[in-house]
This record gives sequence, structure tokens and C-alpha cells, in this order.
Amino acid sequence: MASAATRKHWSGSASETLEWMKAIASFLIPFRPLLDSHVVNFFKDNLWEIVDKAWMDCLCKEPMQNLLQLPSGFVQDDWPSSLKEFIINLRALSIFRQQNLTHHILQNMDVIPLGKVLSQGMIAKKKHEVEILAAVISKIAQACGSEAVVDVGSGQFGKQGYLAQVLSFEYQLSVMALDASVHHATVTKGRSDRIAKHYRKKCSTADQQLKVPQTITCRVLSSDALAALTNAVDLQKHATGIKQELNNEEVLNEYFETHPLVLAGLHACGDLSVNMLRAFVGCGRAKALVSLGCCYNLLSEEEVDPTSCLEFEETCGIAAGFPMSKGAKLSPFFLGKTARDLACQSAERWRSLTTEIALQNFDAHAYRAAFQLVLEKHFPEVVKSSPSIGRQGKALRRRRLSKLLESHTEEKNSEPMESNEIATKVASLDCADPMEPDWEKNYAHFKEFCYSGLLRLGCGSDLQDNDLLEVWKEVQPFTEMIGPFWSLRVALGQLIETYILLDRLLFLQEQDNLIEAFLLPLFDPALSPRNVAVIAMKHGVHYFLEK
Repeated sequence: MASAATRKHWSGSASETLEWMKAIASFLIPFRPLLDSHVVNFFKDNLWEIVDKAWMDCLCKEPMQNLLQLPSGFVQDDWPSSLKEFIINLRALSIFRQQNLTHHILQNMDVIPLGKVLSQGMIAKKKHEVEILAAVISKIAQACGSEAVVDVGSGQFGKQGYLAQVLSFEYQLSVMALDASVHHATVTKGRSDRIAKHYRKKCSTADQQLKVPQTITCRVLSSDALAALTNAVDLQKHATGIKQELNNEEVLNEYFETHPLVLAGLHACGDLSVNMLRAFVGCGRAKALVSLGCCYNLLSEEEVDPTSCLEFEETCGIAAGFPMSKGAKLSPFFLGKTARDLACQSAERWRSLTTEIALQNFDAHAYRAAFQLVLEKHFPEVVKSSPSIGRQGKALRRRRLSKLLESHTEEKNSEPMESNEIATKVASLDCADPMEPDWEKNYAHFKEFCYSGLLRLGCGSDLQDNDLLEVWKEVQPFTEMIGPFWSLRVALGQLIETYILLDRLLFLQEQDNLIEAFLLPLFDPALSPRNVAVIAMKHGVHYFLEK
């Protein structure tokens, strides 16, 4: 099988996709302990011991920037040969992630730059995603003769219907913006109405019809529900409005009897992306699919590991988010909660971190892992309840930034601080010298972390500083190993995501040759790490047949 890194997109056969998945599984299975480990238990379970000692000795000597580039395939000539082989093979098995808009179906694609009205409120990442994805969807809709799009998860994560609005107002497509949250739907409709006022002023004639997204509020708990919904709603008859309760049997959609639709989703969360794929297969009117998933940590997974918890029970009999394909279901390989969490990591984001920020992150991991020992020793009853203390590491950094700003404002005759100067000073609180950590400073931060965590957990205040000092003395010699350990785990994350994406692709390829599907990286991965789209069209759509 050719190296994945040499392929700008993947559209191999089902057997080739399955072969790739088997190769990934064979590679990952020996590293099961590394996949299943959690940094919270780093000191409690001596997790550095699951890594080859020669690897750990080598990586502990490396500068921070080398560790940050490791997940992207960086190796040194003097590293152990087995470590170099691990990284090189891992990268070869991972999906190509650099942006590629050269696929034949996207030929002559016109990406419309978003003006101030449509892009208002968008961060650079979201504008980048929406501009490109809207153009891709429009091109694919054109290929399958569709003027209708269902945007699944339209309002999630503050998207406010961005994609649906661009498709409607700029590309003149009929769009149903689907979301489970009434609040999201209300915000989406409000934004659409404001934009519509602007576009109505631009209409050249009174007869020119303005396409405005239709907003539907509906919890999509299964692919059947989504397929029924797309079958039932007539985008031409219902231009706008929020439907709080939708009876899928009430409306017969005559329009879609003869007109196809495109099912689309920009980072539809967890199982929602999976339900999109199943709905695409089950809905005859859905002729094309463009899906970018995210939040793999929220995927449900079939129970195949007898040693793990019964996490799949929460799906109440509904088909799990993983695995989807028959090939993956027959494989002995499974993910598990920590591996799904790991799939959310990004090698591109990792290597863009500064040394200072990376050290802050590793310090936060060390504090949390040491705090686990405090709980084990002094609050064992709390540990049994699997406590969550929130993102105390980030909270700690925010408090230190606040203190820095306060101290600075008290200085007389001082010049205003630039943002980069503030960042440098905050970083200096964490790493006076990366090679010679300030023991007292780190202990002070650990103590602050612990008292904040105990307060959040509602634990008593009987703990003494000496109790914390004892724990910190115990773990401090091993804190330097957290960086190498975490870097190796992040490197595995991209391979897990590749396996998840291939599982989704294989599911479509297994549909009796009725569907042509491929994987394509649409976005700049440095801006948008979840950038690989599952794109599919049903046979009979002329564009795929003209290869």
C-alpha cells in the first residue's frame, strides 16, 4: 500500500480501505497501554514505564521544540532506531492532511469571499471553513442537479447558521438549517433575518426571490429520524421559521420526489456526523454528502472490550457511532474512551505552540497528576466517585495573568504593556529556565492548584501544606517525563483519527457499489485541524462517471 502521506485524497476501493485499516490496527495494538493511559494517573501508575526506556531517556534530553514537532514526523539521526521507525511508520499510515482543492469534482470551483455582512462575528478559523465549504457544497450540488441542502448541526459551537446563510444568500440554494437546540435555532434565525434585510435592499427587482435558510429545531437521535426529517420537509414551501415540534408524518414533500438534496455538516458533533452518513444511505432523495466530523471523544462505541465500562448502554439500543463499517466490526481492534479523546489532538496545533506555552501545559499535567496522588492518599472516598475538577490548569494560568496585570497597573509612570509582552511575562512565571526548573516556584503553583481543586470538589480544608510538600517531593524527579510521554501519545492521535475516518468511508463503500466516496482535506490544518471531509455521491450522478 502506498504511503498515505503521498496521497492528496483517498478514493481507493473498499478492499484497499480495509487493508489500510488493518495496517493501522496492527500498528496500534502493541501500543494499547499507551492508548489507554491517562495523564491523570501518570505518577500513580508510573506510566513512564510503559514507554521503552531508551526512548524516554532520549526524549528527556531533547529541547521542547523537538518534542512539539515529534507528532509531525520529526526525528533525529541519533535517536534509537526503534523510535525513528515508530514515528516514520506512524506518519506513513496517517491520512494526508494538507489542504487539497484540486480534486476533479472541484474543477473551476469559485470560492466567493465573504463580505462584512455575512462574516460579521466570525473568527478567522470559521471564516476560512465557511468560505471553502460553501463553495465545495455548491459545486457538488451543481454536479448532482440539486438546489437544496440540509445543514446538520447548523448552530453548534457558536456557528449561528453561518454555513446555511452563505449557501442561501450567496449561492442561492434552498437550505434547511437543522439543530437540536432551541437557543441555537433562535440565534440562527435572528442572524438570518438581519442578513436578509441587507440582501433585500440589493435585489434588483421586486420579483427577485430571496432565499433565506429555514430553521428547524429537532433532536436527531438516530439516522432514521434524520432521514425521515429530510423526506418530510419541503424547503420551497417553508422559507423561514422555527419548528419546535415536528411530526415527520404530517408533511409530504412533493418537491423532493423529483429534486435531490445535499446533506452537509460542518463539524457536526460526535454521533451526529455518523447519523448523517447513515441517513444519507437510507434517504433516497439525498444524492450527495459533505461531512466534516469533530468531537470524537463524544462518539458512542459498541462494547467490544469486556474489561471496560458499559459506556455503550447510554445509546439505548441505537446504532453506535463507532464502528460503522462491517470491516471494522470484525476487527479485534477497538478505541475506548481515552483513545477517542486522543483522536481530537492535532499535530499541526501541537507544533505551533511556543516553548513557553508548552511548558505551561506540561506543568498543568504534572499538577493534575500529582493532585491525583493527594486525592488517593487523603480523600480516597472522593476518588471512587471519579471526580472532575474542571480545567484547573487554564484557570491557574488566568489567575497568574490577572495578578501580573494588577501588579503592572500599580507601577508608577509605566508604559502600557503590549499583548506579546504580557504573554512573555506570564510565561516567565512558569519557566525561568526550561532546563533547570525553579523547584519552589513549581511547588507554589502545585499548592495553588491543589487548594483550588479541593475547593471545587467540596473537600475539607484539614490538609496541611506539609502534606502537599511530601507529594511534590515524591513526584518532582519524574515531571520531566510528562513532555515526552504526552508527545508520543499525541503522535498516535492522528492515526486514531485516520482509522475513524476510514471506518466511515468504508461504511459508504460497503453499500453494494451504490455510492462513490472519498476523503479530502478541505481546510488549512493549522487553522482547522478537523479538516478532512467525507464526500460521497450516489451512482447515477453524472459527475463521478466522467472521470
